Amino acid sequence: MINTMYGKSILDLTELTKSEFLAIIELAVAVKKKPEDYKGALAGKILAMIFEKNSTRTRVSFEAGIIQLGGQAIVLDSKSTQMGRGEPIKDTAKVMSGYVDAIMIRTFSDQMVAELAKEATIPVINGLTDHHHPCQILADFQTIYEIKGKLEGIKLAYIGDGNNMAHSFLIGGSLVGMDISIAAPKGYEPKQEFIEIAQKNAEASGSKIEISNDPMQAVKEADVLITDVWASMGDEAEQAERAEVFKAFQVNNRLAVQAKQDYTFLHCLPAHRGEEVSADIIDGGHSAIYQEAENRLHAQKALMLKLMKE
Repeated sequence: MINTMYGKSILDLTELTKSEFLAIIELAVAVKKKPEDYKGALAGKILAMIFEKNSTRTRVSFEAGIIQLGGQAIVLDSKSTQMGRGEPIKDTAKVMSGYVDAIMIRTFSDQMVAELAKEATIPVINGLTDHHHPCQILADFQTIYEIKGKLEGIKLAYIGDGNNMAHSFLIGGSLVGMDISIAAPKGYEPKQEFIEIAQKNAEASGSKIEISNDPMQAVKEADVLITDVWASMGDEAEQAERAEVFKAFQVNNRLAVQAKQDYTFLHCLPAHRGEEVSADIIDGGHSAIYQEAENRLHAQKALMLKLMKE
């Protein structure tokens, strides 16, 4: 069977077809069930990992994943590379393409990652940027699939900042036929360009997209509740201001009672208990945050297999 994703870069979820997206999820589930079947699958392959933003889950899951698949990782802090001294992205991309088999980068600028992928001759994986977090969505949807048994027809309610997670839920959810309801304070909604992409996807998949400023309405009859920190990396200076603006958007029992009785709570972590989510929700019986975090490993192994193995 021909792997149509081999050599492809994943900068955001618009680059995946529905069948490719679902194929990654299916492979992630298979890798998790029988990891021994994939030992050595990427023997001799090297993944370069570039970090401009701090990381726990992304670094450990990618590095452990490539090692478990028989390959190796080279971890680079952008400040300690020539990129940190202003080397043109083109030069970095061309040189790295001669040394390694793929690049995972976790940074701020989507434009910089796009340029890196344009100039590189190897796959570039977006490990997180200001506008997108595709790898997290793969793990989240794997978790939802494991718990709910499906993705299509599921209602996912995201409450909070219209950030990179909101954008990625919009694109990924609408692609696979999942209903996405997002509630954010006025002025903090997802960017219009990503809402429009989701609406176009929804026309093809039959899903529903709702953007509002009303968290109570958003969570009604939801199968999955999700939130994220109120101040993403780079927005920390706004923490006090955002705490006031977002106080009505905490995911707590008052809100969760509007969801389905068997709802699942997810959070990409790190979390601030008592801010965007109450402790009794994130640490309660509906929470699947640790299953979700573990699935970063399996989803990223699946992604690397798709992109790095012919």
